[in-house]
Amino acid sequence: MKAQLRFFTNMTINCRGKLLDFTTPKVMGILNVTPDSFFDGGKLNNENDVLKQTEKMLSEGADMLDIGGMSSRPGAEIISEEEELKRVLPPIKNIIHQFPEAILSVDTIHARVAEESLNLGAHIINDISAGRYDAKMIPVVAKYHASFILMHMQGLPADMQKQPHYENVATELMRFFGERITVCKSAGIFDTIIDVGFGFGKNVEHNFTLLRNLKYFAQLNVPIMAGVSRKAMICKVLDVIPTNALNGT
Repeated sequence: MKAQLRFFTNMTINCRGKLLDFTTPKVMGILNVTPDSFFDGGKLNNENDVLKQTEKMLSEGADMLDIGGMSSRPGAEIISEEEELKRVLPPIKNIIHQFPEAILSVDTIHARVAEESLNLGAHIINDISAGRYDAKMIPVVAKYHASFILMHMQGLPADMQKQPHYENVATELMRFFGERITVCKSAGIFDTIIDVGFGFGKNVEHNFTLLRNLKYFAQLNVPIMAGVSRKAMICKVLDVIPTNALNGT
């Protein structure tokens, strides 16, 4: 299975009527329908490939799937809503039709993409900007009673790895998540998940500091998502390319 993301907590999240119990860690399978993702860009370029990969991940034990139409690798540019919709809506529709029991997350920073995806039946919105890029995002997620993944990122993908700086990375992220969770609750979003954003505006030292201190964020009383699959924090330490980083992951 590609790109496992593990959640650590002991609570339940309501994904638009489908419950996820986090008594044990859960695994998220990643479906990149974009030509320029850092590891597998362009591999899922037709309907059959997407459905085969979906079936494979679910059969291997994925608890949910995350589909993304815009690469967020370092240096990537923001694409238009129209292009992102063209990439993600057909596979979302096909997955929901073929695998109606699957819990589907959509990775987007655009409120319009989120709304059209939720209207098709998606359950979770995964926003690398935590609702900061598009002011309409949080109202959309609240309107559809969807679960919301809040990720921390310093800057945007195009510039996030240009000398990221923190006085205390764990403390600063704790303040950030506290503020974003409060904003969500004020809007009526109560099923939130946090993602510290390994590799998003962080150097190797920042990443491993966060990894060592993940339990620190448990006091926020929300599930914690950790996405480290084949990322630079592993490749640089082991001196390997992403293709050979599975053991490190």
